Amino acid sequence: MKRPAITPMAPRASQYGIAPELVTKRMAEYPEMTSLLVKDLFADTPAVIYPGDGGIGAVRKAAEAALAKVDMSMIKRGHSVNVLASHHGFTLLGGEPYAELLRAVRDVIAVRTGTQDIRLRAGVGLRFRETEEYIKRYKLDEHFKGKARGIAPIDEGLAIQTEIGTLYGLKAVYDADWIVHVHNSDVREVHFHRQVDRAVKPFGMSYARIETRSTYHWNMGPRGANFTARAIFESDLVKSKFAFASFLNMSPSGVVGVSAENDLYVLNDQLTVEGLKYYGKIMTLLGEIDECIVGLDFPCPVPYVFAAGVIYANFAGANEDLFDLDRPLPPYTWYTEAFYGKDGKPLVDGVIPMNPAIRMVVHNYAWGGYPSAFFSEHIPTVVVGQAQADLLNTDPQNLQYMKHSVVAEHLDGAMHFAYKTAKTDKVIIFDGAMGGINVSGSLADLLIARAPAVSVKVDEELMPKWLRQRGVIRF
Repeated sequence: MKRPAITPMAPRASQYGIAPELVTKRMAEYPEMTSLLVKDLFADTPAVIYPGDGGIGAVRKAAEAALAKVDMSMIKRGHSVNVLASHHGFTLLGGEPYAELLRAVRDVIAVRTGTQDIRLRAGVGLRFRETEEYIKRYKLDEHFKGKARGIAPIDEGLAIQTEIGTLYGLKAVYDADWIVHVHNSDVREVHFHRQVDRAVKPFGMSYARIETRSTYHWNMGPRGANFTARAIFESDLVKSKFAFASFLNMSPSGVVGVSAENDLYVLNDQLTVEGLKYYGKIMTLLGEIDECIVGLDFPCPVPYVFAAGVIYANFAGANEDLFDLDRPLPPYTWYTEAFYGKDGKPLVDGVIPMNPAIRMVVHNYAWGGYPSAFFSEHIPTVVVGQAQADLLNTDPQNLQYMKHSVVAEHLDGAMHFAYKTAKTDKVIIFDGAMGGINVSGSLADLLIARAPAVSVKVDEELMPKWLRQRGVIRF
C-alpha cells in the first residue's frame, strides 16, 4: 500500500539560503512520491524518544537521567564552565532536540554545582555566522543568560602542546575552568572520521583553528587526520579542563536517547558500535540503488542534506562501503577533491568515481556556504529558480557551481527535464523527512525488495568485519 510522503523539513531563514517564502513547492508534494519508514524496512530499528508522544520533553527527561550518573564534583561554586557545541547538531530533526540537550546540560550543571558562570561556545565549519543564527533561533542566548557565543575557526587561536607537536585550538573554547563536550552520534561525516574516534572529532574540528581543522580537508585526509583530534584531547591542557561529555544519540529514525560519561572513550566505544549498528543497514541499502534522480530539498549546504539519517555526501559515495577500513588509499570519492586536477580527472590511480547511480540532481532547496561545485561538475544538476542561482553565484565558496548547472524557472520544469534526461523514474529526496525517507514508488519497490538481504548481510558479514577493524568488542 502506498504511504503518503512524510512532511519535509521546513525551510528556515538564513544568510546562506534563499528566503523561505521563495520555496514554493516541495518535491515530496508530487503524487508519484511515497515514503518508507526505516522501521518498516528493518525490523530491528531501535525505538526512538523523538519524534514521539513525549515531544521535546522526552529529550530533557533522557538528558537528566543520563547526567544523574555523571560526576560533577570537580565544578565548584563560582567556577566557569564552557558548554561546547557544534553546528551540525542544529540540523538534526529541525535542531530543537540538540538545543534542548544544551539547555538541559546548562540547567543540571547550575543546580548540581551552584555555579552560574556557564557559557555556550558553539563552533562552526565554513559558515562562520551559522551558529549565531541558531543561538537566536532557539533562544539559547536567553537560556544561557547572555553568555552564548558562536565561534569560528578564524577566531583567536590557542597553541596546544600535544605529543605530536603544537596544534591550535580556539581560545574561546578553553577560557573557562571547565569544558563540557555536548555533541551527537549522527554518523554524518563518516567519509571523514570513518566511525573511528567519532566522539573525539570536534576537538580537531569544531573547537580548532582552521590551520589544524584543515588537516581533515586538505593535508592528511580522513584516514590520517583522526589522530590530530585525539592528540588535542589527550593534551595536558584539555585533560586539565575536561569535566564530562553528553551526546544526543541518533539513529536514521530519530533520537534514540542521551548518553553522558566522564570518560569520553567509554562513550566513544558505545557510539562506535551504535553508529555501525543503526546506520550500517540503511547506508548499505542505499548502495543497492542502481539508478535515480536525487532531490536536494533541505535547509543545509548541498552535501549535508538528509534522507533517512544519511547525508547526500555519503550517498555520493554509496557505491563503496564507507565503513570498510580495509579499502586501500586513496580512500574514495568526492571529498578527495584534492586528488582531482583542474581537468576534473583524478591525479592518482584508485580514486573511484562519484556514485554512478545518481543520474541527475534537482536542487530545489539547499544552501551555499560550503564548496559544492565539485558535485555539480560531476553530476548533471538543475537548480530551481533564478534567486537560488543568484545566491550561489554570489557565494564565494560556490562561484563555479552554476557553471556546471542549468536553471529551471520552477520545480515542475526541473522535474520534467530530469525525468526526460535521466531516463529513470526512481527518485530519492533528501528533505529531512523524520523517521523515514521520501522516494518515488518505483524506488520504494526496489528498496523494499532489497532490504531483507541487506539486513542479513550486515548482521552476518559486515558488522563483524567493521567491529573487528576498529578493535571494538561487541556489546
